[in-house]
Amino acid sequence: MDSSVPETSGVVGGHVLVPTRFVWPYGGTRVFLTGSFTRWSEHLPMSPVEGCPTVFQAICSLTPGYHQYKFFVDGEWRHDESQPSVTGNYGVVNTVLLTREAEPIINIESPGSRSNMDVDNDAFQRVVKVSDGSLPRISEADLEVSRHRISVFLSTHTAYELLPESGKVLALDVNLPVKQAFHILYEQGIPVAPLWDSCKGQFVGVLSALDFILILKELGSLGSNLTEEELETHTISAWKESKSHLERQIDGHGRAFPKTLIHAGPYDCLKDVALKILQSKVATVPIIHSSTQDGLFPQLLHLASLSGVLKCVCRHFRHSSSSLPILQQPICSIPLGTWVPEIGEPNGRPLAMLRPNAPLSAALSLLLQAQVSSIPIVDDNDSLLDIYSRSDITALAKDKVYAQIHLDEMSIHQALQLGQDANSPTGLFEGQKCQMCLRTDSLHKVMERLSNPGVRRLVIVEAGSKRVEGIISLMDVFRFLLG
Repeated sequence: MDSSVPETSGVVGGHVLVPTRFVWPYGGTRVFLTGSFTRWSEHLPMSPVEGCPTVFQAICSLTPGYHQYKFFVDGEWRHDESQPSVTGNYGVVNTVLLTREAEPIINIESPGSRSNMDVDNDAFQRVVKVSDGSLPRISEADLEVSRHRISVFLSTHTAYELLPESGKVLALDVNLPVKQAFHILYEQGIPVAPLWDSCKGQFVGVLSALDFILILKELGSLGSNLTEEELETHTISAWKESKSHLERQIDGHGRAFPKTLIHAGPYDCLKDVALKILQSKVATVPIIHSSTQDGLFPQLLHLASLSGVLKCVCRHFRHSSSSLPILQQPICSIPLGTWVPEIGEPNGRPLAMLRPNAPLSAALSLLLQAQVSSIPIVDDNDSLLDIYSRSDITALAKDKVYAQIHLDEMSIHQALQLGQDANSPTGLFEGQKCQMCLRTDSLHKVMERLSNPGVRRLVIVEAGSKRVEGIISLMDVFRFLLG
């Protein structure tokens, strides 16, 4: 930090200096900050955030009052379009108003250091007051307008728009051995596949990574009726039948009935597709078309996911984002996702996290019990190291690893290494698996990231320390957008 900026919070002219974090989240090689607090004459270097190379930050101690600032990115003057701005002598500049003096806080920087990336972002939220004295909050009217426009769009566009111009969809025959099926999922790098019953002439379900988790738990349980030898010949159909006895649904008269395949047609509206995924708590729904009214000769066209629906939303509103006031809101100011409870916060829903040396059995049990699709893996300071997802379980199909290990003896770190093998066919997705964001990121930015293929959730981390603050999934976003 430049020497003109105080190294710690202190008192200047009777005012308590307020530590203020400035963020440039749009990438670059060399990024500088300047503003009225440097008399526009000095450029303060901004540092990339560890784990988020496209996010730069700088921390300045400012007096309460009105300040203007601007960024100098790779030789070009830039301003952040998502933040308040005005046009003045220096072109378009961003503004910040610190409306009241902060209470004295403990020195947040180590002695002799100019900056510290391991700052407590929550401390800043307590002492830095922007605009009206608090984090920006969207009005109920703007929220309803945004939700209504998104709902209208989803209701007037169909699943046909989700279909790619070219591609393939893989389906598995129910008479295929379970072991072979999971080898196929692993080799193709996919977490789920629809099931085809040739006798019935229709699609009857899906095989997913969750099935593999249940099978491994069954293999490792005492008194299991399923052995590793039987897995060689055990068909998908036989597994689904035994699974149905465990997960049988009971109707109002006490009769048991099996689950039916959740699917959609190409002319169903996008809102119905999204609601089917949300209500069924599944990752995908098959888009199936039949030219006959009785449903014979069905054609499997696509596997629809919330990321595909979200991509349509982002594409439609990309050049008219101002019509959705909600998009510019920082995610910390809206009820979205699961957050680590604050100290003393009542009824906070705990966020499931594990250490890398925890046994794989603990991760699988937590995935099932907490009914989540992924678990952040953190160090002793709760800083993010990796993430373990349901789909990672298919890596155990490689070289029949599942038959050679005990779930209690393999650590999560060892299990993740299997999926990070350079020769792994799923390695293409590794770069997209552990995506992060900051609490100050806008909803629009979060939606754009989640609309990328293979990304199902973002882990919210503290800038610098990468301490996990929360997690946002695709389902969280759609529950919020659809109200």
